[in-house]
Amino acid sequence: MGSGNCIDKKHYVLVHGACHGAWSWYKLKPRLESAGHKVTVLDLAASGTNMKKIDVETFSEYSEPLLQLMATIPPNEKVVLVGHSLGGLNIALAMEKFPEKVAVGVFLTAVVPHTEHKPSYVLEKYTESIPAENWLDSGFSQSGNKIVVILGPKFSSGKLYQASSIEDIELAKTLLRPGSLFIEDLSQIKNFSKERYGSVPRAFIICTDDLGIPLSFQLWMIQKAGVSDVVEIKGADHMAMLSKPQELCDSLLKIATKYT
Repeated sequence: MGSGNCIDKKHYVLVHGACHGAWSWYKLKPRLESAGHKVTVLDLAASGTNMKKIDVETFSEYSEPLLQLMATIPPNEKVVLVGHSLGGLNIALAMEKFPEKVAVGVFLTAVVPHTEHKPSYVLEKYTESIPAENWLDSGFSQSGNKIVVILGPKFSSGKLYQASSIEDIELAKTLLRPGSLFIEDLSQIKNFSKERYGSVPRAFIICTDDLGIPLSFQLWMIQKAGVSDVVEIKGADHMAMLSKPQELCDSLLKIATKYT
């Protein structure tokens, strides 16, 4: 950057949640870019416009596009890694493999794994805490060793997008794809380590009106994982990047300033 420009350019890598894709960041990406930063959004395997079918069997295969991207980051560079929802586990995996390349891992109403339990632990607690009727018109089926979920339009608009615009709900109806939480696979892999994943600074962004991952569960995860840097977006539903994009942008800029 030229000396006349005092902006400290950062590289944000944005990782979507289950059944979603890079498209879900379409409001946030230009906001961060117009603040002078580099932003990379990607589709995980079998997500968004990634043409793989959901016969992806393992969580690490699902995370492959993110791990490939992290491998290309120069050794002297650190990214601000943002994971939404299930994307919290994808960024945790990237933090475990490339701790030296991550300035801070930001969990946006996202799953935060602990080092003393299996990576599947938080998801198991989550699925236990959500009554079956809460899933409304979502569909579940067995495929290989995993459960595939298709988010129903009633569930999406009522539990994930209830504070978002009708246009964004329409976009989601068009673009949502079958996904999986990969609980079975995550229960087989070894714990994330204190030395690698645990050594990277972590921040959590609370969405107060999230009905998909309720506030009480967000607070439980923060407390269990010992995350001390916590920012709150009032009135944000599960899809804060759509319902509160400016507030989310401001929160990320504020968090990144502390660690980069």
